[in-house]
Amino acid sequence: MSTNTTGLHHGTLECDVCVVGGGMAGLCAAIASARHGATTILVHDRAVLGGNASSEIRMWICGARGDHNKETGILEEIQLENAYRNPAGHYNIWDTVLYEKAFFQTNLTTLLNTSCLDACVTKHGDQTTIESIDAWQLTSQTRFTIHAKQFIDCSGDSILAPLTGADTRAGREARHEFDEDIEPSVADGKTMGNSLLIQIRRTDEPQPFIAPKWAYKFESPDDMPHRMHGLNGHNFWWIEVGGLDDTIKDAERIRDELMKICWGVWDYIKNRAPERDKAECWGLEWVGSLPGKRENRRYLGDHILTQNDIRDGGRFADTIAFGGWPMDDHHPAAILYPGKPTVFHPAPSPYGIPYRSLYSRNVSNLLCAGRNISVTHAALSSTRVMATCAIIGQAAGTAAALCHKHHCNPRDIHSAHLDELQQKLMNDDAWLPAISRPVSDLARQAELHADGNNAQHLHDGLDRDRKGQSHAWAGPIGSAIEYRWAQPVAVGGARFTFDSNLQNDKRMPCSYPQRGDRSAVPSSLVRQYRLEAVDSDGQWQVIHRESNNYSRLVRLPLNIQTQGLRFVPEQTWGDEAVRVFAFEPMTHSDTVPPTVPEGPRFAEVVASTPAEHLAPPESGMEDPTSKFSHSA
Repeated sequence: MSTNTTGLHHGTLECDVCVVGGGMAGLCAAIASARHGATTILVHDRAVLGGNASSEIRMWICGARGDHNKETGILEEIQLENAYRNPAGHYNIWDTVLYEKAFFQTNLTTLLNTSCLDACVTKHGDQTTIESIDAWQLTSQTRFTIHAKQFIDCSGDSILAPLTGADTRAGREARHEFDEDIEPSVADGKTMGNSLLIQIRRTDEPQPFIAPKWAYKFESPDDMPHRMHGLNGHNFWWIEVGGLDDTIKDAERIRDELMKICWGVWDYIKNRAPERDKAECWGLEWVGSLPGKRENRRYLGDHILTQNDIRDGGRFADTIAFGGWPMDDHHPAAILYPGKPTVFHPAPSPYGIPYRSLYSRNVSNLLCAGRNISVTHAALSSTRVMATCAIIGQAAGTAAALCHKHHCNPRDIHSAHLDELQQKLMNDDAWLPAISRPVSDLARQAELHADGNNAQHLHDGLDRDRKGQSHAWAGPIGSAIEYRWAQPVAVGGARFTFDSNLQNDKRMPCSYPQRGDRSAVPSSLVRQYRLEAVDSDGQWQVIHRESNNYSRLVRLPLNIQTQGLRFVPEQTWGDEAVRVFAFEPMTHSDTVPPTVPEGPRFAEVVASTPAEHLAPPESGMEDPTSKFSHSA
């Protein structure tokens, strides 16, 4: 780190993978990259992680609809941690869950309050390569130059595109270009707008409200048709403008308009709405100051995902993620438009998303993840939701780590290492529709014995139920699953996929009633279990015991020689029966989430501080009270 004559600082950093943008896509990309062995730097321009899901914006995480279609992988890991630590749904606690996942991840360095400013590139024919980026950390007044082999743009607005010359598009395509019947007849630059959210809390006494003078005045329901009837589910996503403007260039002016609308909407609900009596005891809990954004630049990759790809189910050989939200296309005029604020064009759930939409077609070492992937506007209206963005991020981060491993670029992964990418994603509990996860050789070589029902599902490579179909072993608490080999074998680890109830989307709240359902650890999850192995005398010995599990995917390092391995569930988080999608012995211990260290006692911190730093201040100042007389 150097300091120039102005007192500003400059640092040069080196890494294998640099991720720009710390929303849910960028966070999952950075974690995946780091866990697969690539030194990774995550650059994020806000003080908290999560993007639209953070405490600054507070949009709940939506994803694929339908039975058992919820996204898993790193996202489910994060949401289960939150369910365990944050059952009341406090956003400040949610922020710490995201912070912890990044800051305690091995191989990952996170730079918060840091904006990407510039990029250094080289050109080779029609391809560009990013050598480094420059970033500015506001809080430390430090300019960083970050050199990396691979870059992943998860910034939403594709900040690396104008800095590198990457091909992009924005706005709505003409209907004829991709034969998309939900698009306009003529292409335009209109997008979906930005939203500024409010959250409300129910109390046990009246909560009067006086609006600021500059708030817009909504006089009757006719001012907000199709948007609000009473408190309308308490989710104010429809407070939206900006689609007729440029949501990047005009961001500040859009924010100012949204502020006027937000305070005016609450003023109307409290003071003029016909059903205002129902809102009497509701008060404002929080009003956002940072709008959430839906759309701007989109990268162009080797494949542009379209409305018709989605409607056909996304049957791609290079599927690396899936979607399942409808094509939820907000009108660009947003709240100014008197019709319905959005049209939910039907889409199958799930549909596949191809790897070829996750990298730039003309910047050789640039991946993308989130709402800026290579899609048309119509397809974006489905793929933009955060659960979908998160699993796309996990795929991009895993691909970047494979680029580091094989000394290649993202396009080469598609041509030479696609199967490895898909297998790693599935092993990390990222489900890929129509593709089965390979079961370990050790599991297939052993004799499987199990109490309960459907032991064959432990080997079917499908770690979730499908509609009307169970794919889990089921048994009472205390029953066992057992593997036996004819000769001792080397067991490097064990992999479990427990039932975390994929019918539950585990959302953060959009409002706070006095009493209401909150997130909690799913009752179906195994909480307590033991793992036993056969010793050299042929006796079962307990080799691992867990008393407080709340994870869906569990991978235990073992490194033992044994002829038998047995799993015995001893307690769930509430259910009487146990359901397990996978229990497999592995030849090696695979990637495991980091262990978060316990903080030291504060007294120990004080004790380790040099005594001279804790000395009382020297008394060189006149007592300021000495100039005043004091009465006896």
